[in-house]
Amino acid sequence: MKEMRDEIIKNETEEKPHAVMNEDAVTEEKPHTVINEDDVTEEEFLAAYRPGDYEKPSVAVDMAIFSAADKKEENYRKLPEKELRLLMIRRGGHPFKGYWALPGGFVEPDENTESAAARELMEETGVDNIYLEQLYTFSDPHRDPRTWVMSCSYLALVDSSKINVEAGDDAERASWFSVRLDIESRQIREYDGGFEKTVDLRLELKNGDTSIGALVRHTIVRLDCGTKEKYEILENDGIAFDHAKIITYAILRLRGKVQYTDIALNLVPEYFTLTQLQQIYEIILGKPLIKAAFRRKYGILAEPTEMQTSDAGHRPSQLFRRKWLTE
Repeated sequence: MKEMRDEIIKNETEEKPHAVMNEDAVTEEKPHTVINEDDVTEEEFLAAYRPGDYEKPSVAVDMAIFSAADKKEENYRKLPEKELRLLMIRRGGHPFKGYWALPGGFVEPDENTESAAARELMEETGVDNIYLEQLYTFSDPHRDPRTWVMSCSYLALVDSSKINVEAGDDAERASWFSVRLDIESRQIREYDGGFEKTVDLRLELKNGDTSIGALVRHTIVRLDCGTKEKYEILENDGIAFDHAKIITYAILRLRGKVQYTDIALNLVPEYFTLTQLQQIYEIILGKPLIKAAFRRKYGILAEPTEMQTSDAGHRPSQLFRRKWLTE
C-alpha cells in the first residue's frame, strides 16, 4: 500500500511528552506517524503537503508579434510593396546579452499565461485588444541557461500604425524586423505504416544593416497511431534562447490558418483595397497569387464601402472593410 511522503501530526488533544532542558540534555522530539492517504482528510493532506519536495520550473510567455508595413518606395507613382514584420527586443543583460529575442516575460503568481501575455503586450507596445492566440508550450529543460523555464508562446497580429514600441527592463531597444522563411531542403522517407518528412527552413530577419537568422529543421513523423512533430535549431546567428523555433512555429501556424480563416484581416487597417489585402496574403504565404483566383477565394472576407483611395499619383480604388463571417 502506498504511504504518504508527508508527515501527519497526531491529534493535538493527545498528551505531548515534555523535554527537560539543560546543557547536557537533548531535546526529545515527538515521533511522527506516516499515515496512508486514505486515512486523512483533504484538509489534513493539504496542511502537511510540502511543494518544495518537487522541482518546479519558472513559467514565461514569449510573443511573436507580427505586422505588415509598406516598403520604402522612391517612385511615388508605384504602389508600395508590403513586407511582413516581426517585433524583436535587443537584450541588454545576460543571458544572451546583445542578442535579439521575442518580447515576453515571466508569469506572475497571481495571473495566468493569457493575462501575462496581455500585460507584456501592453508594456512593450502600448496596445491591447488585438489578435492574440496561444501557440505552443516549449518546455525543454535546457532552453534557458539560467534555470528550467517553460515558455508558453503566443501569436499576435496588429496594425503597425497603432503601436508605440517600448523596450522592457532587460532590453536595450525594440525594433521591427522584416521576416522571411524559405524552404532550403526537403526530404521524405516512406515506410510501412507511415512516413517521415524533414524540412530545413531558412529564417531571415533584417532591420537596416542588422541581419539575424537561423536554420531550423522541422520533422514530421506520421504513423497509424498519430503524428509527431519536432523542431531543431541547426544554425543560429543572433537570436536568443530557442526563439528561432518559436518564430518558425508561429510563421507556419500563420500560413496554415490564412488558408481557412479570416486571420489575415487583423493585419490591415479598418479600410483597405483588395490589392492591399492580396499583398497581405502574399507576404504571409511567401509567394505571389493570381489576382482573379485570390478574389474568388478571399473576396467574401471583405465588403465594399462608398469610399475610395485618394493617394496622389494613383488612380482611385474602392475601399473595403472587414466582413464578419457569422457562420
